[in-house]
Amino acid sequence: MQRSKQQALMFLLGAVLVGGVLGFSADRLWDHEKGRHWAGRTRMYDDLALSEQQRLQMDSLLDDRNCQINAVMTPVRPQLDSIKAVANTQMMQILTPEQRTKLELRRQDMQRRDSIEKARRDSARATPSRSSTTCR
Repeated sequence: MQRSKQQALMFLLGAVLVGGVLGFSADRLWDHEKGRHWAGRTRMYDDLALSEQQRLQMDSLLDDRNCQINAVMTPVRPQLDSIKAVANTQMMQILTPEQRTKLELRRQDMQRRDSIEKARRDSARATPSRSSTTCR
């Protein structure tokens, strides 16, 4: 009984992870404003017709929120990485060798794009064109 519960839980976790990967991939595929770090905020600000003062206040508020979220996630990330690793191992056991190769190529491509995106975000944070993000 306990074993079947564990298998069901791991299957559910795998399904969630696969869904997340597919959702993330779809988001990347349809992201028309890839190269612009502030595109989402700017679009929202424009839709709301915010004044420059309101934009600065919103930037500060959203940057602070992101810092708080990062602070909460930091101690949890190793656990999430462990869960992903276990699910990855189990998914690889399900796939054929050809499918494993394709999945690994997708992951490598995603990691490469994530590295580029992180470098771009870091360089955008280094430029003083917007409010600087420093977490307290």
